[in-house]
Amino acid sequence: MQAKWKVLIGVGVLALIGGGVLASIRYAQRDIVTVQTGKVIQEDLASVVTASGEINPRTYISIGAEYQGQLTDIMVKEGDHVRKGQLLARIDSAQSLADVVAQQAALDSADADAAASKASAAAAEEGYKSGEENIATLEATLNRTKADLDRYDADFKRGEELYKAGLIPKSDYEQRLAAINGQKAAMAEDESRIVQARAQLAQLKAQLAGAQAQFVGTQKKIAQAQAGLNRTADILKKHETIAPIDGLVTYLPVRVGETVVPGVQNSAASTIMTIADMSIVTAEVKIDETDIVNIKLGQPADITVDAIPNKTFSGHVIEIGNTAILRSTGLAASTSSTSSQEAKDFKVVVAMDSPPDEIRPGLSCATKITTATRKNVTAIPIQSLTSRTKGDLIADKDKPVNPDPATVKANKEESQGVFLVNGAKVEFRKVETGITGSTEIEVTGGLNPGDQIVTGSYQTIRTIKNGAAIKIDNKPPAAKKAS
Repeated sequence: MQAKWKVLIGVGVLALIGGGVLASIRYAQRDIVTVQTGKVIQEDLASVVTASGEINPRTYISIGAEYQGQLTDIMVKEGDHVRKGQLLARIDSAQSLADVVAQQAALDSADADAAASKASAAAAEEGYKSGEENIATLEATLNRTKADLDRYDADFKRGEELYKAGLIPKSDYEQRLAAINGQKAAMAEDESRIVQARAQLAQLKAQLAGAQAQFVGTQKKIAQAQAGLNRTADILKKHETIAPIDGLVTYLPVRVGETVVPGVQNSAASTIMTIADMSIVTAEVKIDETDIVNIKLGQPADITVDAIPNKTFSGHVIEIGNTAILRSTGLAASTSSTSSQEAKDFKVVVAMDSPPDEIRPGLSCATKITTATRKNVTAIPIQSLTSRTKGDLIADKDKPVNPDPATVKANKEESQGVFLVNGAKVEFRKVETGITGSTEIEVTGGLNPGDQIVTGSYQTIRTIKNGAAIKIDNKPPAAKKAS
């Protein structure tokens, strides 16, 4: 019995000693932090912005009805490729065709009237010119008669003096008197003819003015008839729907026999079809406001389409929106009355370099836009980067008991950095960063390749203090669980 008790007492003493040793070890390690570490490396780095959206053609046109009527023919179906200028559909045009025929008849009648009035004006102008020529002839004859009268008058005056002087017989004197009287009668007759000719010329001038006015009137009728014909021909033309671009028929909501109407918003009958130019296919995506400043025109992108799995298509940025869009409503932020603190996106358009034949508008897609690339740069894991205030980096024993306000304010300033492994402790090291990759971030200052830094855990990096004692445990999670 005594031996048994001795054994039990010995075991108890050993247990007490072991517990004390374990307790002392745990007490000694109470301030040691278990961390995971990694090396600062050099590698190629790319900054990528990921966003989702949908496939859309760069150019698409919704073709609406330009005239109200019943669809008599539709020459294409949804999915057909069409060429610019191709006839797509036709609306009943019987009434418009009759209007064109009537306007053409009116134009032909106006042309005939114009031809008749032109001939009349030409005849009146010819008569007027003849009248002017006749007056010119009569005036020339009158001038000759006046000249002859002056000569006869001079001869008569000489004969009268000679007769009074008794140098010529009376018969000679009377002959000269008869000659001058005959010439005066001829002159009076010429003057009468000129007056009659001028009266006739005035009448011809009036006839010419009337004929010209009638011709101008017929020209106005022709212009009116031509305008009417153009209007009715334009209306007749609008009965036919012509393809404005080369493209693909992506939407065809109407059927033959249905009535279409022009210019009615939100009416199914106002749209005949939609044609999309699939030569330039784009991915329209929404980029978060925090990333939009890094997006530039021409940046390369990789596009994946949900409907075409296991394929990636290349593209490049061709448009960057300038209007913020509210994420909850899809409306422009400038037109919304909601809080300005709501998350916002910006539309970015990425053109596919080689769109596949099976691509369709409206397909969901995702894009990865490469905003920057760096070759052989110093990089660290993103999760190792943290921030500390200046006060956090001061040891408790070095902190002033009653700091002044300026010191308090200075101690609140934050610095970005990592915890560098220095023996069995860590040291906070300020770093300068560059571009951010998917899992790493570029370091432009503060670290060198090969430096060992704390990389985990996330909770440890958030709470660890500068100068803390550490224990490195880089075992994988499976190994930790097994141990």
